[in-house]
Amino acid sequence: MKIRRLLLAAMAVGVLAATTTGCEKKPEKTRIAMVVKNLGNGFFDAAHQGAEEAAKQLGNVEIIYTGPTTPSAEGQIEIINSLISQKVDAIVISANDPNALVPITKKAMARGIKVVSFDSAVAPDGRQMQLNPSNAQLIGEKQIQMAADEIGGAGEIAILSASAQATNQNIWIGVMKQVLEKPEYSKIKLVGTVYGDDQSDKSYREAIGLLRSHPDLKAIIAPTTVGIVAASKAVVDEHLVGKVYVTGLGLPSEMAGHVKSGAVKEFAIWNPIDLGYAATYAAAQFVTGKATGKPGETVSVGRLGSVTLDASRDAALGPPFTYNAENVDKFAKLF
Repeated sequence: MKIRRLLLAAMAVGVLAATTTGCEKKPEKTRIAMVVKNLGNGFFDAAHQGAEEAAKQLGNVEIIYTGPTTPSAEGQIEIINSLISQKVDAIVISANDPNALVPITKKAMARGIKVVSFDSAVAPDGRQMQLNPSNAQLIGEKQIQMAADEIGGAGEIAILSASAQATNQNIWIGVMKQVLEKPEYSKIKLVGTVYGDDQSDKSYREAIGLLRSHPDLKAIIAPTTVGIVAASKAVVDEHLVGKVYVTGLGLPSEMAGHVKSGAVKEFAIWNPIDLGYAATYAAAQFVTGKATGKPGETVSVGRLGSVTLDASRDAALGPPFTYNAENVDKFAKLF
């Protein structure tokens, strides 16, 4: 009996030790997956850098950076399915298609995963929040204003977009068309809109097609980081520098050479590092319950302050910034 009591006592001590050890375990990291339109895109690489900055500031956050090799909704759906199986805490996504992703992101949310879209939105039913890099009206106005400045307020212009389904691209193009109806832009004519699907080779071919189909073309607006580079190269290769100007949204690191070549006078972009940082920080607020996604709610975005959700649970981070020969080299070192 004495031996039996000693064994039971030893077992009790073992159980207590195991319980105590379990209590001392560090809490598991919050895992936030950033799903981008496609890998190998400089804009999203910079957004990833911002996400890592937010994770470091928040503490105990792990970033899973992923995306399809080519921009497609199907590729993103497959990735999100995998992330659901991995039981991540949040998904931060730039959508290749606003509606096609809704069923899979709704499935993620039903499993308790928070979904924040950024840059290019998922439709409202498929996410808790959309973080726009800027205001659509300001972005559209900015691009028309830059093109008008480059061509002296008169002439033919064309648009080289990403995919025909890209949410943000279509909104900006709609605004640009509205802006062109203003009296001050009455001498500017939009002669075509083409789509390069955010692929360098296709965007280049579409730009060449615009240049050859419209001999009087004065400017190409490319509201996509891939398209603006491709269009700039096309202008150089067609020996049209000084005759046709390219503007739109681009990365300083990719555009510095084209500014120096003369194909581009100025272009604009928000800071993708800030955008990735803010989207990740906001996602963490949802994971911790500090944000719920109610219209009118103010959501913290860390060092960038806070943003307010509108009726569609959208928020804007800030206005686009202009880059030109005076500042492009400085920012090219950053992103």
